[in-house]
Amino acid sequence: MTTFDDRESAYENKFAHDEEMNFKAQARCNKMLAIWAAGMMDKPENEVEDYIREVINSDFKEAGHEDVVSKVAADLGETSDIDTVRTKRAGFLAEVKVQLMDEI
Repeated sequence: MTTFDDRESAYENKFAHDEEMNFKAQARCNKMLAIWAAGMMDKPENEVEDYIREVINSDFKEAGHEDVVSKVAADLGETSDIDTVRTKRAGFLAEVKVQLMDEI
């Protein structure tokens, strides 16, 4: 292999690693958002896991995270608004990124 091939392989590996870390961060963030929302809705403990799965699955409807934000905001109804949900999610994402960096 040439130096160019080694460099190309390294970039590909870094890209794959970064994408995996981003996926983990988004999934963990969505879980934290779901737990927060479940608490806001006073969901019984036995329904929280199901709600977490609903929120995580809603992320696969379209690209980006707006589908999750819209779902959670709709579920919360008048308890919260979409901007509050976005802000909460952004805070959770920042927290998750710190957690993931600490785990490395």
